[in-house]
Amino acid sequence: MATIGTFVRQGDVIEGHVKTLQFQEQVRFVPNPDVASVVRAPDYIIYSGDIEIGGAWSVKKSGKTVYYNVRIDDVSLARPINATLYKSEENPDHFDLVWSR
Repeated sequence: MATIGTFVRQGDVIEGHVKTLQFQEQVRFVPNPDVASVVRAPDYIIYSGDIEIGGAWSVKKSGKTVYYNVRIDDVSLARPINATLYKSEENPDHFDLVWSR
């Protein structure tokens, strides 16, 4: 597993950089206002600038959010990036984005 991004929570938004061989962008995870009213809607919408490039869905264990499944897609990519966003154990406002095939 490779860490492809590091992020910091700024209020309700999670901000940071995603870096792969083909994709290097500053991105924001913004809470989705429609999450309660739309079936299978992501908890966060991912933006690069003003462009929506993906979503993040929370995965819960024992009623507590443990991590987020992330999908980033862009026309420059041959396939979407599937990854997992984990909270840092040392600092709950820091996150690591780990790539998964």
